[in-house]
Amino acid sequence: MSANSTRMGSFRRVVQRNDEKWWVPVPCVPSSGLTEKARKHLRHKRECANQIHKAAMSINNSVLSEMEIPDSYMASLPKSGRASIGDPIYRYMYTTEKFSPEYLLDCLNIASEHEALELADRVEASMYTWRRKACMIHSKSSWSMVKDLMSDVDRSDKNHILAERAESLLFSLKQRYPELSQTSLDTCKIQYNRDVGQAILESYSRVLEGLAFNIVAWIEDVFFVDSTTRNQD
Repeated sequence: MSANSTRMGSFRRVVQRNDEKWWVPVPCVPSSGLTEKARKHLRHKRECANQIHKAAMSINNSVLSEMEIPDSYMASLPKSGRASIGDPIYRYMYTTEKFSPEYLLDCLNIASEHEALELADRVEASMYTWRRKACMIHSKSSWSMVKDLMSDVDRSDKNHILAERAESLLFSLKQRYPELSQTSLDTCKIQYNRDVGQAILESYSRVLEGLAFNIVAWIEDVFFVDSTTRNQD
């Protein structure tokens, strides 16, 4: 062993983590842990990165919401919103007088990000299916026309109520899982988008969002190792 590696070994302590991301490097900290000044500095950097992450996420969501929904997505929607989300969720959304998306999410016991994303896709598809049905009396099929007609829809209509509840459920789902991957609709929008300005802003904010999230996660890793090291001492 070289003199340099010996010095490093005596100065730093590596704590192995038992988690799924085995390929991520484990931080090293001094054997006595970080100084209070270093911890304060890292907390400040974490807060800055967290604010950047929130801003980038907000910008990305805003840009995606402004993108036109491709006709191909509307054409691929199921004929029944009920079939898309399943009977248990549909019954609660349709029969309950005071709809609570948070209560519904608690009952679903979502176990993974994959399950959450799958649910988001199904809820989003059912939402647009019900919106389209609510506007069918106008016999216009393209989304741009449907969107223009939403203000004229009878708000007591069953399809309109279900669409609003699906929208609130989707919002709560994304709030509960803020790092959720893009839905099928988001991916479809990006694929068919022809607005160069929107494309640049969406991709830039998405990259910045991912980078800021990683920085926060890396700082959290350092704090984890620091805490473990000090507790061992």
